[in-house]
Amino acid sequence: MRITVITIAAGRHRHLRRQLDGLAAGSVRPDHHVVVAMGDPAIRRVVAGRAEVVDVEVGDHLPLATARNTGAAHAIAAGADLLVFLDVDCVPGVELISRYRDTAADRTLLCGPVTYLPPGDPPLDRLADLTDPHPGRPAPPDDETVANGDHTLFWSLSFAVTATTWQRLGGFCEDYTGYGGEDTDFGQIARAEGVGLTWVGGAHAYHQHHPVQDPPVDHLDDILVNAALFRRRWGWRPMGGWLDAFADQGLIDREVS
Repeated sequence: MRITVITIAAGRHRHLRRQLDGLAAGSVRPDHHVVVAMGDPAIRRVVAGRAEVVDVEVGDHLPLATARNTGAAHAIAAGADLLVFLDVDCVPGVELISRYRDTAADRTLLCGPVTYLPPGDPPLDRLADLTDPHPGRPAPPDDETVANGDHTLFWSLSFAVTATTWQRLGGFCEDYTGYGGEDTDFGQIARAEGVGLTWVGGAHAYHQHHPVQDPPVDHLDDILVNAALFRRRWGWRPMGGWLDAFADQGLIDREVS
């Protein structure tokens, strides 16, 4: 099985270096790593030959869906059997690649637990000691999986899918631009196509700390546009927590949310 990791990036250079180090320290290393640089030519200097860099153009909004699809296309063209998507601010645990490889199957998405790290850069060999998976998602024991997951909980921070299943799904909907909604949409595409969701214990990823807004007011316009698109496609309201928070702050009308 040929395994390719796909990372999309714009900035976050320190995070990317740590991710590259984490992949190198894994019990199983990927055969190929594609880093999709969204309007960031400096990524090549950061990667320094440790991954293939593919450029995508950026307009007014980061093309997250397009970037993931571009990375997948390059991976499959190079012969990938298993695609592992890892956000740039995530460091893979030692067994992340091996657990995704060992549990890979067609007609399912694989998602591993994600631990949000405190500030600082803990040594890679200490990450396992800090494991504390996000409580909003299932986190099976390290040698177990949980099938038939709720597709509304799919997230793109860390997931894997066979190339065959990816091609069946057709990738992320590129009508989404900017922040929010495209991964929830992808989960619904999988549900509609009869592709399951499996939570993979032991496929730990560690989300590196960086300042965030809660709710993400800087992305208000993107979230409103993408939420409206999602509702037209699927008939229900995504990102409800953020929309409620925007309404509570008087940033949008309650009816809009």
